Amino acid sequence: MPDGLSEVFAELRSTAPFWSLRLVDATREHLAVRQDTPEPPRLAHDRGAMLVAVTDGGYGYCATSDVSRAGLQAALDRATAWAEAIRAASVHRFDPRTMPAPRGARPALGEDFRALSRSALVGLLADECRAARRAGIVERYAALELWDAEQVYLTSAGGEVRQGFRYAIPHARVVANHGADTQARSFSHVQQGGIEQLERCGFAGVGARLADEALALLAAPDCPSGTMDLLLMPDQMMLQIHESIGHPLELDRILGDERNYAGRSFVTPEMLGTYRYGSPLLNVTCDPTIPGEAASYAFDDDGAAAEKVWLIRDGILERPLGGRLSQLRAGLAGGASARASGWNRPPIDRMANLNVEPGATPLGQMIAAVERGVLMRTNVSWSIDDSRNKFQFGCEWGERIEHGRIVGVVKNPKYRGVSATFWRSLKAVGDAASFEVHGTLYCGKGEPNQAIHTGHASPACLFGDVAVFGSADA
Repeated sequence: MPDGLSEVFAELRSTAPFWSLRLVDATREHLAVRQDTPEPPRLAHDRGAMLVAVTDGGYGYCATSDVSRAGLQAALDRATAWAEAIRAASVHRFDPRTMPAPRGARPALGEDFRALSRSALVGLLADECRAARRAGIVERYAALELWDAEQVYLTSAGGEVRQGFRYAIPHARVVANHGADTQARSFSHVQQGGIEQLERCGFAGVGARLADEALALLAAPDCPSGTMDLLLMPDQMMLQIHESIGHPLELDRILGDERNYAGRSFVTPEMLGTYRYGSPLLNVTCDPTIPGEAASYAFDDDGAAAEKVWLIRDGILERPLGGRLSQLRAGLAGGASARASGWNRPPIDRMANLNVEPGATPLGQMIAAVERGVLMRTNVSWSIDDSRNKFQFGCEWGERIEHGRIVGVVKNPKYRGVSATFWRSLKAVGDAASFEVHGTLYCGKGEPNQAIHTGHASPACLFGDVAVFGSADA
């Protein structure tokens, strides 16, 4: 982070009544071992700033990698010119007097990456690759992403927010093959925190476990087809929440902003407060304040203070995912959900930590209630229409349930549904014992594209009368 940034910012000048700076300084490192051979390590350092100017009616921004006083002033001048140029044509008439002046700090969570040498970390990855070596295993891979970032948000109204973010994210993948059949099992742990995450997620031993499971899939029958119960484990619930709740509820998408790129939404503003999104068991929150989940923060990238908000309560849709700008445009409540993927992107409406709240049903009781169904975990494929409504997902791992008992592994399990009705088929929500925290680093949205990290936590969930099928009926 540049020394004296606050002092430099105080020297900037603009004819706009309000301006702000958001500076991001991030270091990202990638270590990997494939087939017992270390891959070349990758290290990237990225630093730059976004300057925003707000006039009476106008809003302009400009990003720069030149964080000297002259570079920041030049970017602010250009942002001011844009704000002046669009005053008469802006979708929303901005009022610089209403811009917030947030103040606060949030340190990075977890143990510093220097606690272990890079050779020791590569050794851990090599151990998992080696442990996955079996007859029939054709690919073995283990990797670790290390990401450290500092972010500063300053405003001409006296706002100052400083936040730190740290991620140590392990990945592993094992592929088995026999003849024309190929099966894979993978592992990923996406949470905030330092090097202690490796122990917390149980990374030691993952290579052998994935190898055993990939070989078990080779020997397993294909997933049965038909309308039946579906028991989704938390690592698959992650994508189900993301695609069929998160994206449809993004307020800018509801307003039509994403239509030409990633589609619109089946949700309309009139649905808020009355629409039955799911069964009465469905409770969904967006909570950036949870420590350690992938998208935790104290303030969003427009300076709004993070808070837990209920999106769906007892199955009824209450509010969308919208940051300050979309809330003003639509006249609707939202949350602190304006986020940018980096210094050279403007904040847009994004998911943060979007979670299904735990219910009261133990996992064993859910299994016992199934007459005929399939348990699925770990997404491998997905497809959803441009209204975020009709979907089809495939999973790596399946287990057949008959008469209340798990009777064996099945491969190539898939299911399809419609968001507008799928969640109403929710029959049981797992208790805290089955609750797990997951996330993704690569949620894409916006033009130019912004790939961002989101967190999703959920217990196991049981759905009834779902179209389930295997590879033969794909």
